[in-house]
Amino acid sequence: MAKVIVVGGGAAGLVAAWRAASLGHGVTLLEANGRLGVKLRISGGGKCNITHDGPPKALLAAFPADQARFLRPSLHAFGNGAVLDLLRREGVETYTRDNGRVFPLDRPGSAAAVVAAFETLARRAGVDVRTGARVTALEGRAPRLDALLADGRRLDADIYILATGGASYPETGTRGEVPGWLRPLGIPVRPWFPALAPIPLARPRSAWEGVALRDGELRLCAGPGGRRLAAFAGDLLFTKSGVSGPAALELSQAVERARRNGAAWLVHAAVREAQEAVDAGLQTEARANPRLRAATWLQRHLPERLVDDLLEEAGLTRGLMLKDLAKGARKALVELATALPLGAPQPVPLARGEVAAGGVDLAAVDPRSMALRGWENLRVCGELLDIDGPVGGYNLQAAFSTGYAAGTI
Repeated sequence: MAKVIVVGGGAAGLVAAWRAASLGHGVTLLEANGRLGVKLRISGGGKCNITHDGPPKALLAAFPADQARFLRPSLHAFGNGAVLDLLRREGVETYTRDNGRVFPLDRPGSAAAVVAAFETLARRAGVDVRTGARVTALEGRAPRLDALLADGRRLDADIYILATGGASYPETGTRGEVPGWLRPLGIPVRPWFPALAPIPLARPRSAWEGVALRDGELRLCAGPGGRRLAAFAGDLLFTKSGVSGPAALELSQAVERARRNGAAWLVHAAVREAQEAVDAGLQTEARANPRLRAATWLQRHLPERLVDDLLEEAGLTRGLMLKDLAKGARKALVELATALPLGAPQPVPLARGEVAAGGVDLAAVDPRSMALRGWENLRVCGELLDIDGPVGGYNLQAAFSTGYAAGTI
């Protein structure tokens, strides 16, 4: 039986601790916060998007190719079905939305129920859970870690598992300090980078706060009128400082990279057809319904709350009828529906991302055991790894799967 220390009591750490203890090892779980699963409790707005539905092949296809290759062994060993079965045995029932995202049944404290289930599993397996225990340093050099320092105490073990999370939402305890411990040990770590975060805009539309654009496409371009760099079809939500929602979160990493390279501009296409096709359809509509107002036509594609502002900015009056549209006015109307300018982004906040890109280089980790190559007793899992999947439960599933692999000792 090995003496195991797991650092971090989030999704990955809880599963790693439970798994190692269930295999008969003596496990101590160290969590810096006063309670376990703080970030897990607020995930999905407190509803907790546990995982995504579908077979392993489909889940892996959602990740970048290098991340998918890395995750394949752990996802097959402990996939979404295994996670949900485990939770169900602890009384947490789930349901799957039409978009494949899996949540606990809508009840007060549903996210807390998920945390409680994993905590119960860990404690029942014999894990010694210590909250308020902040690790501050690692001691040793390859091939063995000798000890770690927690609250001034030197703690040693046969196996160390780091599940400390990334750098987003620092108020939950994920301060991103662990790479600073690992680099002096010669472990390759990529810098943290914002991902799955809301996007601030240089010209925010605070008057539109709370308005959602449904079923359109957010596009990232290399400046106004520039070539398209990336796009994502999904809902967009205006906030006081910019935009959020699935489309913004998915594009946030690409937006920040483009912004740092000096060429980033955002537009939203409520209608994803070519402008020429939309213009032809508008002319047909004008012949069939000449007295239809331009505002009414635009409201078919964009929320009414935006229409007056947009028409005014385009120099069009609300009462203007389609039969009176000059060519230039018709073009402006079409562009509002097909390429609504949101403008230049401001720096994307690392702290507000659902996950953070960066972390331990995957090439330095054995994907079957999460052991660091060249080290006999040091493993890493969860968001500390350089993994950043899309919105939809993929990242939590990656945390559960890599935590299970790390705890399989």
